[in-house]
Amino acid sequence: MAASERRDEGQVRRALAWVLAWLLAAALAVTVGVLAVSSLGASIRDRGPIGDNELIRQADVDEGGGSVDGTVDDGAEPVQRTFTDEFGSFVVECRGVYANGVSTAPDTAAGWQVVTFERGPDDDVDAVFLNGDTSIDVEVFCDRGQPTIAEVERHVLTEDDD
Repeated sequence: MAASERRDEGQVRRALAWVLAWLLAAALAVTVGVLAVSSLGASIRDRGPIGDNELIRQADVDEGGGSVDGTVDDGAEPVQRTFTDEFGSFVVECRGVYANGVSTAPDTAAGWQVVTFERGPDDDVDAVFLNGDTSIDVEVFCDRGQPTIAEVERHVLTEDDD
């Protein structure tokens, strides 16, 4: 019986060692992930400074123009486009892969106002419009020199958002 008990005790210790090792590995993996996201911050979510975005670098290579050091390509032909919706309008100009917010014109008769407006130059520009408890965030980037909507986010603000 004594040998059998020692064997069972050894198996239990070995199983506990594996469980402990697995828990330590999982904790280490989570810690590394949190540290990576925290230290890289916005750039890991494609919101880093202009020139650090891989898509911009690739577009510069594909188009044979622009620069990857964050400067605007003055040789690129400017292309302007007006985006109109219930909020009013947002005018964006592209020079190569670089976007510039030119102007906003909220539909004030319908109660819309501009909350924020990014002028650029940047890899994308946005404008946020507000009407009562409704906000619309319009984000525009330059796709091969053409102003293109990346995303339109519509939100209804609640009392908890204050």
